[in-house]
Amino acid sequence: MDILRQYGMDYKEGIAERGNLGRLKKCMARASEGEKLTIGFIGGSITQGSLASSAQTCYAYRVFQWWEKTFPGAEFTYVNAGVGGTTSQFGVARVQDDLLRHSPDFVAVEFSVNDEDEEHFAETYEGLIRRIYGSDSRPAVILVHNVRYDNGVNAEGQHRKVGKAYGLPCIAMKPVIYRKVEEGRLPARDITPDDLHPNDQGHALVAAVICGFLDEVFREKDREEEREEWGGELPAPITPNAYENSVRYRNDTYEAECLGFEKEMKNGTENEERNFQKGWTASNINDKIVFRIKGTGIAVQYRKSVRKPAPAACVIVDGKEADARILDGNFDEDWGDCLYIDTVAERLENKIHTVEITIVESKGVAVPFYLVSVIGSQ
Repeated sequence: MDILRQYGMDYKEGIAERGNLGRLKKCMARASEGEKLTIGFIGGSITQGSLASSAQTCYAYRVFQWWEKTFPGAEFTYVNAGVGGTTSQFGVARVQDDLLRHSPDFVAVEFSVNDEDEEHFAETYEGLIRRIYGSDSRPAVILVHNVRYDNGVNAEGQHRKVGKAYGLPCIAMKPVIYRKVEEGRLPARDITPDDLHPNDQGHALVAAVICGFLDEVFREKDREEEREEWGGELPAPITPNAYENSVRYRNDTYEAECLGFEKEMKNGTENEERNFQKGWTASNINDKIVFRIKGTGIAVQYRKSVRKPAPAACVIVDGKEADARILDGNFDEDWGDCLYIDTVAERLENKIHTVEITIVESKGVAVPFYLVSVIGSQ
């Protein structure tokens, strides 16, 4: 914790919700006995390690190292399911493939600077938490709330409501790290070049706050915790919970009706390539693709590209042209191509819906329109 003392910080200020520590203490007990454990992380670009100098200097790997150092007799596997520029709405659709198939024993969830501070993201976040906390491996779960360092904005308020309802520890950076920036005692450029993504020093501070909490739990690991109020079953959701059972449709799991769209067949190994594969591409006006999927909500995931111009498409659900949405493949930012999700229909009847996506604008295109997936929620 030397780095926290260096800046006059106390990790205890970051414990927004202590939660029920039963699962976490059981996880530590298993580690003490030398078991094999999987330590997992899911979130956005900060979890992925964006702007850290290496994969080993991001906060997630530093927290993983805490487990290795604290329990040298155990065997640990590290799973980092961070994907930049994505929200918990995408997280709940991909969590099985990216994280839960590894049967994690401990999971840190971090989406508080990717989600917005609105009820929609309380609902998508709750769906994600229910998927993780209710999974077969029954992992210990902590919620990590990062923050923007220029204005203190994040979705912590929405996410903490979920954490409190499920008795989960919530570790917040706003009252610890951001407070020092706000007070002028810590120059933002010492810890972040863009007021969002931490550099190595910033990642080290985030990890130190989390590890301070883990150290505290470890010191009292033999103190018995109260049993979860719901007796091992998940409690009733606090939101409409329309996203818990989200299904992601890609070209390797679903045969769409292609009328000009073509399957993307590459199988890249770099992270950006993994984000933009197993989808469909199109470049010409009137190229169309049709899905028939079940759910109460429909979201379209596509690429917004910095390589301009890119085509634009129109999406129509169940033939309702009055509710048509435009999917613009051009990205206004300059940091790279974005894996974008547009929610095009919600609160539908839970039945089969027809989703038609048609190219409506394509002139001198630099890249094709890339449809990454369609997500059905229920």
